[in-house]
Amino acid sequence: MVARRVAERADVVVVGGGIVGSSTAYFLAKRGARVVLLEKGDVAGEQSSRNWGWTRQQGRNPRELPLAMLSIRTWGELARELDADTEWIQEGSLRLAYTEEAMARFERWTRAARDLGLETHLLSAREVRTRLPALEGPYLGGAYTPSDGQIEPGPSTTAVARAAEAHGGDIHPHCAVEGLEVANGAISGVLTEHGAIKTPVVVCAAGAWSARLGRLLGLDLPQRTVRATVARTTPVQPITRTLLWGQGVAIRQRRDGSLNIAEGGGDHDVTLDSLRHLQAFLPNYWRNRRTLRVRLGLELWRDVRRALPGSQARRHPFTWSRGVEPQPNPAIVRETRQSLLRLIPSLGSVDIQRAWAGIIDATPDAVPVLGEVPSVRGFIFATGFSGHGFALGPGAGKVIAELILDGKPSVDLTPLRYTRFRERDTADWTLTI
Repeated sequence: MVARRVAERADVVVVGGGIVGSSTAYFLAKRGARVVLLEKGDVAGEQSSRNWGWTRQQGRNPRELPLAMLSIRTWGELARELDADTEWIQEGSLRLAYTEEAMARFERWTRAARDLGLETHLLSAREVRTRLPALEGPYLGGAYTPSDGQIEPGPSTTAVARAAEAHGGDIHPHCAVEGLEVANGAISGVLTEHGAIKTPVVVCAAGAWSARLGRLLGLDLPQRTVRATVARTTPVQPITRTLLWGQGVAIRQRRDGSLNIAEGGGDHDVTLDSLRHLQAFLPNYWRNRRTLRVRLGLELWRDVRRALPGSQARRHPFTWSRGVEPQPNPAIVRETRQSLLRLIPSLGSVDIQRAWAGIIDATPDAVPVLGEVPSVRGFIFATGFSGHGFALGPGAGKVIAELILDGKPSVDLTPLRYTRFRERDTADWTLTI
């Protein structure tokens, strides 16, 4: 591949070629802005092509639920606009409860969601069996949101990036950021491995790499990474077109009959960054202690090597990290398959066709960070989605474009502001499921 030099000027530079960055570029370009998107690797090469393919509103914290509701509407619009077969369907999602405490939590969340205008329902065990007779197990009921949907992650993300390009957006894969320029307290430019760009606005949609990008400006974004494993089975008989989350397994049946299966946790590979904001993340670790596995080993050693003075990785951190291929956890695959067969024993036996992993970025309250940073005018975070980025991406791209072009987004971003961590105004865990 012969690298192109970047444009000398842009109205906006977007860093990150996943669904959030691609959507931001799309909505900016569609309205005539000169936008350059920079991606250190391949567009949709990381988590935006490695996730479950769920686009759910169910279970979202009320702080991000308005964005989730906007995103579902936007996904439907994009499915009609994009020149691609994205396999979009909107058949709802169902999460099962196995304890009275879980049912009470589902009920609290349902009330909060309805107050925000979302149609969602509590189902009894009998109602669940009526909808999905193949399910077995000691569940007491569940929460059902009929407007949730699903879509193929990789094809849909690349289709959004192509659409941005068709509207005049300048997409640069394999073009890493090397530095950010600031003049009089405001963004003035971006240095890349293929040239410099003068711009008054930079959108950081860099996912797991966002904290490192922010540190180029002295910003301190609390962020952790989780290595999330997903598996795909061989095709099975039709089960459901509804997204399903039971004990130990989340399920999406694809058009060809195969099942994407995963659990809600993953592996946190300890690095030097794990020591940053450790106290802020402890409640998150405790809440997810049954599903989040903390790993101390190779990644820490690699991170120490990256931090050595004069190392290539330290001089060019984003170029060096290009083409990362996280390894799936075989134990998670085995456990998830076993949970699948407990939930749907009529499958008899099912083989795993393939497994993969992706890197999720997380904030202490598992809610994204969206909006301009007060200390550096023109620098905007669109990150920290905590495993929700694919579902929320189109809505995030739309509101960031509105923020830049109109000065006021259609969704209030105040609850998602960068400064909330310093202000200790973080999201309430009791209103998630």
